[in-house]
Amino acid sequence: MLRKAAPTDPAPRTSRPKAGTRLPWLLGPALVAGVAYLDPGNVASNMTAGARFGYLLVWVVVAGNVMAWLVQYLSAKLGLATGRSLPELLGARVRSTAGRRLYWLQAELVAMATDVAEVIGGAVALWLLFDLPLLLGGVITGGVSMAVLAVQGSGRHRSFEYVIVSMMAIIAIGFTAGVFVAPPDPGAVAEGLVPRFDGPDSVLLAASILGATVMPHAIYAHSALTRDRFPQRTAGLTTSTLIRATRWDVTIALAVAGTVNLAILLLAATSLQGVDGTDTLEGAHAAIGGALGSGVALLFALGLLASGLASTSVGAYAGAEIMQGLLKVRIPMLLRRLVTLLPALAILAAGVDPTWALVLSQVVLSFGIPFALVPLLWLTTRGDLMGEHRNRWWTTALGVLVAGLLITLNVVLLYLTFTGSG
Repeated sequence: MLRKAAPTDPAPRTSRPKAGTRLPWLLGPALVAGVAYLDPGNVASNMTAGARFGYLLVWVVVAGNVMAWLVQYLSAKLGLATGRSLPELLGARVRSTAGRRLYWLQAELVAMATDVAEVIGGAVALWLLFDLPLLLGGVITGGVSMAVLAVQGSGRHRSFEYVIVSMMAIIAIGFTAGVFVAPPDPGAVAEGLVPRFDGPDSVLLAASILGATVMPHAIYAHSALTRDRFPQRTAGLTTSTLIRATRWDVTIALAVAGTVNLAILLLAATSLQGVDGTDTLEGAHAAIGGALGSGVALLFALGLLASGLASTSVGAYAGAEIMQGLLKVRIPMLLRRLVTLLPALAILAAGVDPTWALVLSQVVLSFGIPFALVPLLWLTTRGDLMGEHRNRWWTTALGVLVAGLLITLNVVLLYLTFTGSG
């Protein structure tokens, strides 16, 4: 089934968009990658933070979103300037076969952990909506994601973007509806922008939010999405033009993702603070229904379902790119999807608590962040690779600061998780 990856086929010539529609035509890859910031793991972290500490950690969500902007922009720029993805570039630079395999192994484990969170989120949503058994819900979630991937696998990249962006719209409506029904106190929100903590539990939750903000698979995927979306033979568009457009793309995508994540925290802070059981997705759903009505609870469940379906599709896309770039082998994406789906289904079949599985998946993701962030920063500073588009010194300085902060916070998260502190 495995075969050596064939040389990249000549990119199809893309028709030049009309001047009046150029910018909208260039948007899309960041919106797809941005779905990673709205996966069920993020929902659980933000919901718990708001329910337990009110508006205290508003600043963490905002800070995480700002850091995510820089990371995703660098990933997109790498794909545009080089015409290759981050896994491809790493695969070409790690000469040792054993080294590439070890690097792939950690990235593969990260992809599987991502899938666990996303499939479980979809399964929980189907259970809430239709009372389906979790295992059956996981199978359905996996099946729908395969259908979405089939669209992308056929080369219809724009259609794939439309599907994912449509799901993002459902996510946004589902998770923000409660804020309009019960608006938060503006003064309390403003106060929450002041950085501070309230004991070790709040530090743990802040580390969880920031640790889940920058997903390794989103970094791998974004460089591949821009490579596929804008082949080097794209007519009439320079790399500089595409990079300027991608700043807008990333800004819009992270504005949407950040607003939704903030809305989740504000919803919990306004309506669920102090309510028992809100540390689980099913408990939060029940509490929302009790506080805001069945209509808002239904929209929340629909948003959770769209979150699981969209994010698991993007995660599988990233996983296929990781395997192809690092191992230099190519397997059908749908088969690759099935491989990463099996661990999630096994966990559901074993009857493992879904919330505990979500927490564990975030811990595994923490291990993978340095392996994606550090090479991304290093490659985008190289003039021999990026040419005139290499990072300016201040971009590199900010990147080092962001990478150092995220890696440190993930170490803190791992320590607090394994020691039971807080």
